[in-house]
Amino acid sequence: MSVPARSPSNLRPSTLHLPQGDWATVLDCLAAHFPAIGRELWAQRMARGRVLDAEGVPIDPQHPYRVGLRVHYFREVVAETPIPFEETVLHVDEHLLVADKPHFLPVMPAGEYVEQTLLARLAKRLGNADLVPLHRIDRHTAGLVLFSTNPESRGCYQALFRERRIDKRYEALAPALPALQFPLLRHTRLEAGEPFFRMREVPGVANSETRIEVLEKLGELWRYALYPVTGKKHQLRVHLAALGAAICNDPFYPEVSAAADAADDYGKPLKLLARGLDFIDPLSGAPRHFESRLSLQP
Repeated sequence: MSVPARSPSNLRPSTLHLPQGDWATVLDCLAAHFPAIGRELWAQRMARGRVLDAEGVPIDPQHPYRVGLRVHYFREVVAETPIPFEETVLHVDEHLLVADKPHFLPVMPAGEYVEQTLLARLAKRLGNADLVPLHRIDRHTAGLVLFSTNPESRGCYQALFRERRIDKRYEALAPALPALQFPLLRHTRLEAGEPFFRMREVPGVANSETRIEVLEKLGELWRYALYPVTGKKHQLRVHLAALGAAICNDPFYPEVSAAADAADDYGKPLKLLARGLDFIDPLSGAPRHFESRLSLQP
């Protein structure tokens, strides 16, 4: 059943089916399940109607706990830091929206980011709570992100990514690799590394693949074209770093140079750009091509 309430950015609420426990109230359960938020903040959210039952009715602090009860809640961040860069809508129709995302802006709400995300900004601008990103790019990466605007056609476009029927092209500025022959195909096995937000190459059957070309030689730096065949987390960043050409201003590869919670240095964006998207439209059969208007400066 749909929930009538919306966040200030027109985002849909998150949902939790209450787990097994011996709590007396829903508030008790939420405070225990999300200890980082705390009981007082949950009580405040309830007082503002930001915690709802399955019918969209606000839940108060005395509402009895019941295992399996479906609870909707809106994620909030106190004093969320504004990100001083604007996204651009390049295309929108009844099925799709294509946006140019700036560096540092997350695509989806997570952690300390809720309102300062591409999804929240676009949902608020268009008044469309049905917006869903069809893929994601890292917060540090700029460029194209494709959204579904219509739940009825969403599955057709999601299949493009699932079945690898969409061509993605990235650009990166990184140190020169004159000893290697290009085009080059990098296919390795990627697994979670340390700290938790990093990935690493390990021995074993390859589960990631990137085609790498050289677009421009700029002395000690080269401009690379990157064509990911697979879509593993941080894949392009790991592959270039493993070749000895870590992308300029990368805070995580080849080594962590900044803490995960360190303040962003807006003067040093990651030199990685989601440049192009090409696919055959699953509804019309027509070829679709989208190109970022952003650029990477050495």
